[in-house]
Amino acid sequence: MHLSFWLSGPLAVFIILANLFIVLGILCNRKLHGAASWFFLSLLFADLLAGAALPFIPQMQFEDSRGYHRCFFIHVAPNFFFLAFLANLLAVHYEKYLCISYPLHYHRFWVHRWVPLCLLLTWALPLLFACLPVLGWNHWGPSSNCSYHQVFPTAYLYLEIYGFLIPSILAMAFMSTQVLRVARHQLQEIKKVLRSVRQGEGPSDLEQQLELRHAKCIASLSLIFLVCWVPYVAGLHVSVLAIQNHRSIDTYTLVIFTCVGSGSAAVVPIILGLGHRQYTQFWRDAAAKGCAGCRARCCERGEAGCPPGGGTSRGRAPCPQAEGLAPAPS
Repeated sequence: MHLSFWLSGPLAVFIILANLFIVLGILCNRKLHGAASWFFLSLLFADLLAGAALPFIPQMQFEDSRGYHRCFFIHVAPNFFFLAFLANLLAVHYEKYLCISYPLHYHRFWVHRWVPLCLLLTWALPLLFACLPVLGWNHWGPSSNCSYHQVFPTAYLYLEIYGFLIPSILAMAFMSTQVLRVARHQLQEIKKVLRSVRQGEGPSDLEQQLELRHAKCIASLSLIFLVCWVPYVAGLHVSVLAIQNHRSIDTYTLVIFTCVGSGSAAVVPIILGLGHRQYTQFWRDAAAKGCAGCRARCCERGEAGCPPGGGTSRGRAPCPQAEGLAPAPS
C-alpha cells in the first residue's frame, strides 16, 4: 500500500496541477472558444479526474472487507474516469484528424456542428459501460470480500481491454499518422512552389525550417507513443496475465506496472496542452508583464541614488532595461 502511494501520489498531484494550469490558460484566452478548445477542455477535465483517481487504482489489486457500496464505488469510479479520459482523447484526435484531412468540408461534419452532443457521448458511453457491474454483471456474493475479481467478471475485463482500450490506442496512432502524412504532402507542395519561384537555387531558409518542424512533429509523436503508450499497453497485458492467475506475476509487480502505465497515459494531454502555444499564451503574457514590472521597479530603485542633473528632466539617469520595454520607433 505504501509503495502504491509513493508511486502514484506525486504523479497524481502533478497531473491535477498541470491540468488546472492549462485549463485556466484556455479559459482566460478569449480567442480559444471554438470546437477544438471545447473538446480539449473536456479532455483536460477527464484527465484531472483520472489523476485524482490514480492513487486508488493500485489499491484495486488488494482484497479487503469493504461493504458492497463502498467496494463498487472504489472500483467503478476510477474505471469510469479512465474510460472517459480515453474517450475524450479519442474525440480530440478524431476532431483534429477531420480538421486537417478535410479542411474544406470540416464545418459540415457532425463533430463540428454538434459539439455538445459529441461531448455528451464521450461521457455517457464510458459511464454506461463502467456501470455494467453495478447493474448486475459481477461475481459479488453474500460473503464476498472486496476485490476486482468480485466486481469485474473476466469477460468484462477482456471486453474492456481488447474491445475498447487497445482499439482506441491503435485508432489514435492511425489518425496521428494520417495527420503527419497530410502535413508531409502539404510540405512537398509548398516546396514545389518555392523552388519554382527560386528557379534552380538551393533550399531556402523557409524550406529548412518547415522540414525541421515536420521532423520535430514526427519525433514528438514517436516519443509520446514510446514513453506514454507502450508502458500503458504493457500494464494492460500484465493485468491480463494476472487475471489468468499467472504464477510469475506477483502483486507488487502488478502494482508497479499499473501505476507506471496509468500515470504515463494520463500525462499525454499535458504534453499536448503544453506543446500548444495558444493554450499557454495567457501564462506567457502574464509572465512577460510580471518580468517587465520587476525590471521597471528594479530600475527605479537603482536610480534612487543618482545625483540630480543626470541628463533627464527629473535628475535621473535613463534606465536601459525600461527603455527596452517600449516598442522601437518605426
